[in-house]
Amino acid sequence: MAMCSGFCPHVPSLFRAKPISSSRIKPLLSFTVKAFSSQTSNPQAKDDVASNVGFLGIGIMGLPMAQNLLKSGCNVTVWNRTKSKCDPLITLGAKYESSPEEVAAGCDVTFAMLADPGSAVDVAFGKHGAANGLGPGKGYIDFSTVDGSTSKLISDRIKATGASFLEAPVSGSKKPAEDGQLIFLTAGDKPLYERVAPYLDIMGKSRFFLGDVGNGAAMKLVVNMIMGSMMASFSEGLLLSEKVGLDPNVLVEVVSQGAISAPMYSVKGPSMVQSHYPTAFPLKHQQKDLRLALGLAESVSQPTPIAAATNELYKVAKSYGLSDHDFSAVIEALKAK
Repeated sequence: MAMCSGFCPHVPSLFRAKPISSSRIKPLLSFTVKAFSSQTSNPQAKDDVASNVGFLGIGIMGLPMAQNLLKSGCNVTVWNRTKSKCDPLITLGAKYESSPEEVAAGCDVTFAMLADPGSAVDVAFGKHGAANGLGPGKGYIDFSTVDGSTSKLISDRIKATGASFLEAPVSGSKKPAEDGQLIFLTAGDKPLYERVAPYLDIMGKSRFFLGDVGNGAAMKLVVNMIMGSMMASFSEGLLLSEKVGLDPNVLVEVVSQGAISAPMYSVKGPSMVQSHYPTAFPLKHQQKDLRLALGLAESVSQPTPIAAATNELYKVAKSYGLSDHDFSAVIEALKAK
């Protein structure tokens, strides 16, 4: 059965996975080329993938991810605790169900993007959770950033229904989600990974399969631990440059042209100088990820003194009422009060 109605730009994913030589005749249609990890697999044939997909959790990340699926012609059923957040998707043609259970029951594969471990567990197998609507032949893919233990717990409950499970936390925030430039860090059921690869290609620019459940969660926590620490150090530099009479805007330009350049600095630096923190990745989630990363490090007796100090800084920022601001607002924790 076809995965999507109408023309789906992701179907010819063979063009993305294997760049066409310039010596060949140019195709009649041009396709966006996306870089994939060497760990990615050969794309599935269109008829081998699911025809109906569910999406649970329509927030900062879930909304643009589901929008990209819809805009590619996919049949999408959505759910969110606050129904009004689903309205833009319903306008685009999405179907709405009143519980995760109903979404999972009516879909071949169901994606979930929740804020924290508690929410991920509740939506997966709490009252009216997705597990109640799952069964053999169905798949559940969790994009949420959680610890390995939580991911394994969800996996066990989902697999007990006869369904398949894949953890797939994403690296990237609001803008990459809107642009379909996310990075998927997947682990779990390999056949399910192969099955949903075309969907991941719609929403992201690359995907990694990392083996057993827990590895995807661990990779995401390590990545976000590094990111949070980088932002804290960048914040210190911005404030120090200003204190000694330098223009912090010039610092942003200098950093963007050197060996330590990172898109995060050039994108967020100018607004940080203006004490403006438009939310792309909430500060409370960054602190949550640091806390989970510290727990991961503790489980293997790995010293992480920089991340530990960074976590305390984010906790101070939260105490200033900045939880729902972008994580770049951590700079406020370093300003004299």
